[in-house]
Amino acid sequence: MSHEQRMADAGIELPKGYPPAGLYVGAVKVGNHLHIGGHGPVRNDGSMITGKVGDGVDLQMAQDAARLTGLQMLYTVREELGSLDAVDRVVKVFGMVNCAPGFNNTPAVIDGCSQLFLDVFGDDGVHTRAAVGMAELPFDICVEVEALFLLHDES
Repeated sequence: MSHEQRMADAGIELPKGYPPAGLYVGAVKVGNHLHIGGHGPVRNDGSMITGKVGDGVDLQMAQDAARLTGLQMLYTVREELGSLDAVDRVVKVFGMVNCAPGFNNTPAVIDGCSQLFLDVFGDDGVHTRAAVGMAELPFDICVEVEALFLLHDES
């Protein structure tokens, strides 16, 4: 089954995409790899999910923010490649969590993004990952995620 079809069958819709918040691009293709820069949890109305996980942002809200961040990343992948079907597999995810002192369950937060990638890419969504806590993130967003995708051979 194609990645696009799996996503459609699961009723997953991609949100409106937003440009990077600085002097960089959202994706860079190098050979058969697509590097996706840091994305955050931006809603369709342009508002962001903000705050510190463990102080005002609970685990479920943070997981939802990580999933929304993953959806933003998939929007960028589709814009860059034309279709998610150009992806061979997800290679690596690097997740950053805006943590209150004492919050250390960062893997559970980034599971929101990882589960989305498994839902969309199936076995091709299995990836390596880091999930780290940060004292601050840009604009006080509660999560930021970047990823590396392997693309189908163009030859």
